[in-house]
Amino acid sequence: MPSQNSIGGLPERGRAWFSRPAARAWTCPPAPAAVRDFHSRLPGFTSTPLTEIPALAEEFGVGRVFVKDESCRLGLPAFKALGASWAIHRVLDRRADGHPVRLVTATDGNHGRAVARMARLLGHRAHVFVPRGVPPAAEAAIAAEGADVTRVDGPYDEAVRRASEAADEPSAVLVQDTAWSGYEEVPGWIVEGYSTLFAEIDEQLGAAGAGPAALVAVPVGVGSLAQAAVAHYRRGPDGPAPALLSVEPDNAACVLASLVAGEAVSVTTGETIMAGLNCGTPSSLAWPCLRDGVDAAVTVTDAESAAAVRDLVALGVQAGPCGAASLAGVRAALGGAGQQGRRAALGVGPDSTVVLLSTEGTDANPALAARASVTSAGYVPPAMSDASFAPDAPFVSDNQVTRDA
Repeated sequence: MPSQNSIGGLPERGRAWFSRPAARAWTCPPAPAAVRDFHSRLPGFTSTPLTEIPALAEEFGVGRVFVKDESCRLGLPAFKALGASWAIHRVLDRRADGHPVRLVTATDGNHGRAVARMARLLGHRAHVFVPRGVPPAAEAAIAAEGADVTRVDGPYDEAVRRASEAADEPSAVLVQDTAWSGYEEVPGWIVEGYSTLFAEIDEQLGAAGAGPAALVAVPVGVGSLAQAAVAHYRRGPDGPAPALLSVEPDNAACVLASLVAGEAVSVTTGETIMAGLNCGTPSSLAWPCLRDGVDAAVTVTDAESAAAVRDLVALGVQAGPCGAASLAGVRAALGGAGQQGRRAALGVGPDSTVVLLSTEGTDANPALAARASVTSAGYVPPAMSDASFAPDAPFVSDNQVTRDA
């Protein structure tokens, strides 16, 4: 079960920031090529769009900005089906007796729906535990896939504990997208599944004549998607090595707190419209990769995520609050007082290409997306050079931690 040291070391006021540029020199093994081959054979599989947004490039003062739009992946409104499908494929390969299996998981919404969808398509049952704060519409979408849904009166970590207990029988298998000591094989398969997304980005950037990205922004919960980003972009001298920016809610920043502490720690979480990122403990499997391979981490507020949702929708990308967190995070990193130092740490200049991962669409959690509803004003770029940017969450100098290699 998830169990790390607890910490309350992030500020109650102000934005937290961490950077370690030496991460770009670290390397690790990539995901196996068989993952993408598997996905390409799934019915209805197609690459998701990589949409260029010139208005954001002008706002950031960079060469080009692209948004990887995961609002429709294998018929679901988030990227999670990539990991769930590959992991369940590997799980069932191990169970050659052909007997029905009950797939058990905990979720903030998207992962659980993906597990439930795969279970239904393959003729198995699913049991999904959802923590406090998951909107009823997201819970109903999971149930509509034929899954049994149990609501837990507690945070995400408690839902994971309950799911682990429920899977402790011969006919059940836990398919969880976070890892802890003794439970790392299945989460590792889930991370491998996410590699298809990054392989698509490489090809799509090449097709657009953009060249490799200088900065990739990743919304982060327990860190599994960020781990996949590290595995892809730190795979050795022959691959691209962009700066990787982790973006978390300001009241659920377990990865940033861990980076600051230098060890995996847990944080107490609060309510946030970024429900899929509302996690208090990093995955034990992800943590070593994030510690050594992530360049920078930043926190964003609900208000900033909501503004990013409105802007992305106005610019043609149907992003939910979690997906829009990447835009909010890059705005925070590249704007406001001290931006030149942060730009230098990220290696971002006027000719750079920036990629934002929009990990979910507005249909993933309609109630939360509605709270970040679109206004008739459309996209209005903020003044990136204005030192008063994001006055409700200014950067706090004490938390602008820079670690050497």
